[in-house]
Amino acid sequence: MALTQVSNSMLAFDGGPLGMRNRIINGNMYIAQRATSATVTAGTTVPTISTGYPCVDRWFVYSTGANVTAAQVAGASNNKNLLQVTGAASVTAVGIGQRIEQLNSYDLAGQTCTLSVNIANSLLTTVTWTASYATTTADTFGTIGTPTKTQIATGTFTVTSTLTQYTANISVPAAATTGIEILFTVGAQTSGTWQIGNVQLEAGTVATPFERRLYGQELMLCQRYYQQSRACATDNGAAAATKVYNVPVNFNVAMRVAPTITYTAITSTNVSSRTAINIFEFGFNHQVVASAGTAMAEVSTALSTAEL
Repeated sequence: MALTQVSNSMLAFDGGPLGMRNRIINGNMYIAQRATSATVTAGTTVPTISTGYPCVDRWFVYSTGANVTAAQVAGASNNKNLLQVTGAASVTAVGIGQRIEQLNSYDLAGQTCTLSVNIANSLLTTVTWTASYATTTADTFGTIGTPTKTQIATGTFTVTSTLTQYTANISVPAAATTGIEILFTVGAQTSGTWQIGNVQLEAGTVATPFERRLYGQELMLCQRYYQQSRACATDNGAAAATKVYNVPVNFNVAMRVAPTITYTAITSTNVSSRTAINIFEFGFNHQVVASAGTAMAEVSTALSTAEL
């Protein structure tokens, strides 16, 4: 049987690779480790390394004027999930965005890229998109209220209540080597719903079909920024005095930076305190302090976040 050599040009489309071409993570809204629905408290002091990401992984949501609800909802056809924001009276603005770290966007500097997204809005007819880059420090964009980013380009989509794909070309400047933010905003979403899905940012001037990665692959990409770990400690013996236990916990995926860690779902016996120490990108020590006199046991979930 003859073997046919495939050239590199056959493995690319419009100058971009066929595989892993989408720089947006969880653009199809499949992964929701935190929750499938959450209240977004109105304010502009988000996002930070540990706040502003209510439900669907990698997507921050903010509102002004009043709280809104963000949720992972069912899509239609081959679009399994969408991110939906439900409006409320007195809302003046809502934003949905993702920050792409420098290591995943550096090569886009100086290129023309294409943004594609599926959008529907039952109330409003205009959605604004804005692309920006971190102004001076890599992966440091500031908050909505106090930004440290430089606008690359902006534009609007005229939308309807029917989920439709919209596209835009973005000329990324050579200076944009510090990470890129894609932000979608609407005005007074005082009622109704705003849905978004199949978000893709890729090199080239043509919107290619949405890149569907395996669920496990997408989950691992998300876990670089947020993951949950089971933290346990057990000692069946009765200690004569207060005792400190240090249990190593390894992350499933190396995180972007040493994360911020909080605990939830705590079930414990004879435990006076717990804390995460020696925190690195690869794991941490779960430190438990037990009182004297009886056996000790604890099971908890550590929430580790290293968002942009």
